[in-house]
Amino acid sequence: MSGKVDLHIHTTVSDGRFSPEEIVRKAAQLGVNTIAICDHDNTDGITPATAAAAAAFPQLTVIPGVEISTYAPGSEVHILGYFIDLNNPELKNALADSRDSRLWRARAMIEKLNELGIDINWQQVKEIAGKSTVGRPHIAQAMLDKGHIKTFNEAFDKYIGQGSPAYVERHKISPAQAVTLVKEVKGLPVLAHPFTVDNPKRLIVELKTAGLAGIEVYYNNYSADKRSELARIAFEHNLIATGGSDYHGIDDSTETMLGNAGVPVECAEKLLALAVRQGLESTNL
Repeated sequence: MSGKVDLHIHTTVSDGRFSPEEIVRKAAQLGVNTIAICDHDNTDGITPATAAAAAAFPQLTVIPGVEISTYAPGSEVHILGYFIDLNNPELKNALADSRDSRLWRARAMIEKLNELGIDINWQQVKEIAGKSTVGRPHIAQAMLDKGHIKTFNEAFDKYIGQGSPAYVERHKISPAQAVTLVKEVKGLPVLAHPFTVDNPKRLIVELKTAGLAGIEVYYNNYSADKRSELARIAFEHNLIATGGSDYHGIDDSTETMLGNAGVPVECAEKLLALAVRQGLESTNL
């Protein structure tokens, strides 16, 4: 295996800007050889992405994935599932429930923003989302378009990030339940962006007991010190180090570009090797 690796990418199936086919084309053009489509609570982008790669970019490996939103006291926790069984009815039902909760949360956030004097509406946010599932990035873009904020990140820092005045919690399963779900649908569970979690070391130990297979070490713009700390934790607990850009395509001037999170090729090789050992690769890839 060679070339760049990016194991955390979003498409229009959730809250990304580009379709699965467009992501495949962009990845190939940027010299990325292994990607994982990890839309929020949705797997519908995986089949079109793998088909697009097979048709035009056979050198590109597309790993099936999903990012499941969960909640632990004090923080939102995201669990990535790789090599999942896309046709599993239990998974489909769980993800559908989570998507319904996401829409309810978005409407409630808009109402809170209105109460704070920020004039945006559901129709405007839906138009920004287009075919994507409405999420917080679309709300942030609506705020930016109307001039209520000066930068995209300001929306999260001041208004819709956890603990902010317009933040609304969703109905979510626990991190351990998500890890168990991924295991039950024949996937490999990985903790996404650990430093967004309260007390990540303790959570990692708890989730390892539930069947956690890895943690994101090479994530987005994590510093070298943060990556070294996470690499040590992964080694201590015999977890695979993974990583990715968490690319949404909303604003290329502020986001880490596809393939630019500095993920070593060995991360994808170890993830694939574990999938093969557990009999997942031939079934779900």
